[in-house]
Amino acid sequence: MLSGRMLRDAIISGANHISNQRQIVDALNVFPVPDGDTGTNMSMTIAAARRELERAGENVTASETANIAAAALLRGARGNSGVILSLLFRGFSKGLRGKEQANAADVCSALSMGVEAAYKAVMKPTEGTILTVARVASEKAKEALRTNPSMGVNPLWKVILAAAAQALRETPEILPVLKKAGVVDAGGQGLLFIFEGMGSVFFDNRVIPSAEEAGKARSKTEFDDGFRNAAGAFDGEITFSYCTEFIVNKGENGKEPIKLRAYLESIGDSVVVVDDEDIIKCHVHTDNPGNALQEALTFGYLTNIKIENMREQHAAQRESARREQEDSRQKEGGELAYVPVDPSVEYGFVAVAAGEGIRQLFLDLGVNQVVSGGQTMNPSTNDILKAIHATPAKTVFVLPNNKNIIMAAEQTVKLADRSVYVLPTKTIPQGLSAMLAFDGDAAMGENQLAMTKALKRVGTGQVTFAARDSDFDGYKIRQGEILALEDGKLAFTEKDLTKACVKLTRSLVRACRDCSFISIIYGKDVTEEAAAKVEAAIRSKAPNNVEVALIRGDQPVYYYIISVE
Repeated sequence: MLSGRMLRDAIISGANHISNQRQIVDALNVFPVPDGDTGTNMSMTIAAARRELERAGENVTASETANIAAAALLRGARGNSGVILSLLFRGFSKGLRGKEQANAADVCSALSMGVEAAYKAVMKPTEGTILTVARVASEKAKEALRTNPSMGVNPLWKVILAAAAQALRETPEILPVLKKAGVVDAGGQGLLFIFEGMGSVFFDNRVIPSAEEAGKARSKTEFDDGFRNAAGAFDGEITFSYCTEFIVNKGENGKEPIKLRAYLESIGDSVVVVDDEDIIKCHVHTDNPGNALQEALTFGYLTNIKIENMREQHAAQRESARREQEDSRQKEGGELAYVPVDPSVEYGFVAVAAGEGIRQLFLDLGVNQVVSGGQTMNPSTNDILKAIHATPAKTVFVLPNNKNIIMAAEQTVKLADRSVYVLPTKTIPQGLSAMLAFDGDAAMGENQLAMTKALKRVGTGQVTFAARDSDFDGYKIRQGEILALEDGKLAFTEKDLTKACVKLTRSLVRACRDCSFISIIYGKDVTEEAAAKVEAAIRSKAPNNVEVALIRGDQPVYYYIISVE
């Protein structure tokens, strides 16, 4: 039977495991644009549950544990992957309701409820993602339980782990973009890490410690010492970029480790492959860690994955520190006071945006609260909820302004103590146009329609840089190369920033009917002189009847955000 304490420890262990491995999951993202990566979003989402469960103590029932975790996950959800994760655990809350302890049938039912809720929440579910991994694990669990109704929680969880790992391995066969990039689905990998962390408690009664708790120290077993000594002999000259380590838990296919060694030697150097009866420990320096992991998955399921960019490790550490500091400031210094609904205030607005210039634009248009966030830092459901509760209106419109924030924003509808309507704005220009279309004298339905129509009339272009090497959508992309996106899709790559802006704007104008306005919002990494040069170049190519405006946005990540309407 699964006690409340064991379930509590399992979720904490799962949270620690995904946190320790989040950079691995982030690295699986196939889209080269720097964004709020899947591993980061999932680890921060379940970290909210870990904090609440640690406060709850050990004397909790299975039902209480599941309720605490589900509530915290819902409020802490970040990005689409975080929302889906929260919905999966909401199933545990429903499936274990009122139960002091849970048996295998309860766990199976709870997982099934979570999968059903996750599929319902996504308008167009895509197979080959975290949804598929969760669904297949649930289906295999049901089959196993039908075959052996007396099965315990531990053997059932082994079935769930094996099924999830197999489904993850097959995601590239379902989604061609994954196969072309040579990786598995990031969300599915994140979910498997969480399930593995939970399994550590079920199987060994061991909570996987966080990297901070463990001091990043490794086991002192003779097996590990031998592996570390061998791997450490290659720490000299860097030929390949990524130091990649992982453990393969051997499957039943009987494949020999020597074949894995041969493959790793074909894609890198400093190869160490050490095995015993159950596992294979691997170390390789390579420029293609995804290929190494993909091949290793054919030998069994993976744990303890670690990938470090040896050339850019210090820069990565600085970025990680910046993100943690930003998140800390949002939590400690950015608290918004709760404001009761004022019956005399009909409408209020909450927008998500990054960059002081863009923030001021929304405030000037009548937005009450601007939540700091966007592509590089997806705010949580709770961040958005606090902004809603700081807005005294009877009805609050929320403008997410990013496709990866819409689902998190939608979760506030049932949590808020006032009416909330989430407009599906995917870009900053869409959010600005929606605000311009608002009419304070119009009825609610009229404003919904007018604002939705307005955001659909906007063509958005974004100019940024490639965060990683990638083979995406027919483009061979190199890290640092300039990327031009048209309405969220990669349009082309360039080496000259001004040329990229002009070419992108011309494409947007061609796609726009009766184009009247072009807005150029330049980011924090662009000087006024460079922005003026881009404005002049665009103005010289624009139709005579089109008005061109240059705006300082101070946004991160995107050098320019260009809108045409």
